[in-house]
Amino acid sequence: MNGEILSVHGARQHNLKNIDVDIPKNKLVVITGLSGSGKSSLAFDTIFAEGQRRYIESLSAYARQFLGQMNKPDVDSIEGLSPAIAIDQKGVSHNPRSTVGTVTEIYDYLRLMYARVGIPHCPQCGRPVTKQSAQEIVDAILKMAYGTRLQVLTPLIRARKGHHRTIFEEIRKLGFVRVRVDGEVFDLDDVPDLDRYKLHDIEAVVDRLVIPDPEQEEPLAYQDFVSRVTDSVETSLRLGEGVLIIDVVSAPNPEKQIIGDSLFSENLSCPVCSISLPEIEPRTFSFNSPHGACPACQGLGYKLELDPYLLVPNQNTSIQDGAIVYGIPEDRNSLNWKVLESVTEYYGIELDRSWNALNEAQQRIILYGSGREKVPVYYDGPTGIWAGTRAYEGVIPALQRRYDETTSDYIRLKIEEVMSQTPCSTCHGTRLHEVARAVTVTGKPIHEISSWPVTHLQKWIHNLIEQGPGTDAEPLAFKAEIGNNVLDLDTSLTPKQYMIAERSLKEVNNRLTFLVNVGLDYLSLDRSAGSLSGGEAQRIRLATQVGSRLTGVLYVLDEPSVGLHQRDTARLVRTLKEMRDLGNTVLVVEHDDETIRASDWIVDLGPGAGEHGGEVVAEGPLDVIMHHPTSLTGAYLSGRRCVPIPEHRRKGNGEALIIRGARQHNLKNIDVRLPLGLFTCVTGVSGSGKSSLMVETLYLRLAQLLSNAREPAGLCDAIEGYE
Repeated sequence: MNGEILSVHGARQHNLKNIDVDIPKNKLVVITGLSGSGKSSLAFDTIFAEGQRRYIESLSAYARQFLGQMNKPDVDSIEGLSPAIAIDQKGVSHNPRSTVGTVTEIYDYLRLMYARVGIPHCPQCGRPVTKQSAQEIVDAILKMAYGTRLQVLTPLIRARKGHHRTIFEEIRKLGFVRVRVDGEVFDLDDVPDLDRYKLHDIEAVVDRLVIPDPEQEEPLAYQDFVSRVTDSVETSLRLGEGVLIIDVVSAPNPEKQIIGDSLFSENLSCPVCSISLPEIEPRTFSFNSPHGACPACQGLGYKLELDPYLLVPNQNTSIQDGAIVYGIPEDRNSLNWKVLESVTEYYGIELDRSWNALNEAQQRIILYGSGREKVPVYYDGPTGIWAGTRAYEGVIPALQRRYDETTSDYIRLKIEEVMSQTPCSTCHGTRLHEVARAVTVTGKPIHEISSWPVTHLQKWIHNLIEQGPGTDAEPLAFKAEIGNNVLDLDTSLTPKQYMIAERSLKEVNNRLTFLVNVGLDYLSLDRSAGSLSGGEAQRIRLATQVGSRLTGVLYVLDEPSVGLHQRDTARLVRTLKEMRDLGNTVLVVEHDDETIRASDWIVDLGPGAGEHGGEVVAEGPLDVIMHHPTSLTGAYLSGRRCVPIPEHRRKGNGEALIIRGARQHNLKNIDVRLPLGLFTCVTGVSGSGKSSLMVETLYLRLAQLLSNAREPAGLCDAIEGYE
């Protein structure tokens, strides 16, 4: 048998009618035909299933006992079968921790890069806390411009109250003659008495230096200066427990040299905030690891919180008639109900008035309580008489307390019915610990670049590669900010950083290119894998396989063009051909016209669906299929048949569903009118916002309004006309 042919003999799986098919290897082959004609039965349930069965049979008996037994597909024989990989339209993962970045392994390379070349910052003040050796600090001082005047200081007291006389005595005993107190330098004999109730900063002045020009100095004199700087730095680090301050008093070019203090440390710690940071490792940036995950949401990026909309699903009813579905006492003789009556009477809230007739302040008191304000309460019930004042806790705080304290699964599930997912307020949905969020590469933290669209991230990575290594950054000129602070604006890596990160950058760039080529340039790496459509999930796996660069493999794909705009189909075809050119056989179940025309070989199944299908109508290159007399696919490809455009359109019922101010993801505060009683199509290029509008905004918001669904809906002002 020719080794260049995959031969299937006597395939009878499902509705296949004992067919024989010869498929050329190392080609792009399309299996097409009517829906239900047997395409998936041949590609997946016969060819791929036999490949999987043979692979499992090749394993040891010990391994097979964990994998189970696979039944042989109903086929006489398959010859020339290569190792098979199926890329179908099943979801990538139902794990809430899986993202586009983790599935494609791009995030793993980014974690490695940030761990090796990222610059840590203090999570509180935003100052860089790079770890430097004594020699690196000396080198930084010697690189300063000639004529720069500076002081080497040892921080001893940081923002502490007291008169600190004992500190001054200790400094004197160590042999120093000057000290800086609250930013002002004094001789030790002239230090004023300090206010013991104010916060003070005290540093010992270890040395005062002027940077000389080595070309104009005698070699021995300059060497003595270097030795002096080294001794001063080592002394200051020893006394300051690994921390020192360089105070630049003046410089010849102040625009190129920061005047003032710069902190240096041998440890990853912020001397200002007294915060020690752990060693930065790849796991620091993993939200699947306790070392990198946000402690509040355990790396999920969201938390379950009580939702006022779910608590009050029908706002046209009153509190007395059950507007609040959970958390209001049912026993009208209970103390809690009397407290509620007292609160509503105190604040002028009518219990028999509809919820939407109450103003916002009144609704807030019912839901969130009276705060510290106490309300007079009188209770006369079965258990006795009680009179006094007490603060009203509120429905939501009371339910949250019960949810946190209860050991009953029933109560927790009951309360979860009125809870919804909201972004974690601690990590703001980034999933990461504050230490990971404070590490930057050229000023960008990893969670920020993970939120960019793939095209934006690819440009950033490409620029870092194209610019190559820049100059070594001046440590004293480095400024960064986390939160409200100003991030460093360097756009290139230092030579050392570039040397370390080069391979990771190129691998990330390659994998991002594969995502772009399969039409997924609009996704971001932090997009949850569970939110992807079947077509998106399939193309992600396709891009991952291209990145693995395997050869001699049979790839079986299920309609990879589904959900893809025609603009992006050409890029998808190029990716399929790239997989083929690596020495693989690419077998595609497809209906798309452009993909079929780009294939090397076509197998057309039919002639009908179900029991009327399962036969090979035609097989061969495009020209053969187009001119085949009985091939329905060929008739459409050749133009002999086409999809007719209807001459008359329905008018609908005149009513419409209106979405106001939709702004989920990339939607730009749009208003959309959808006529009722019509077949409406929403279209646009991949990533234009179709699913954001129709699924995440319209469907989920209607699910909340009509069915009390808990899943959070997309942002919009209102939906009208659903009543």
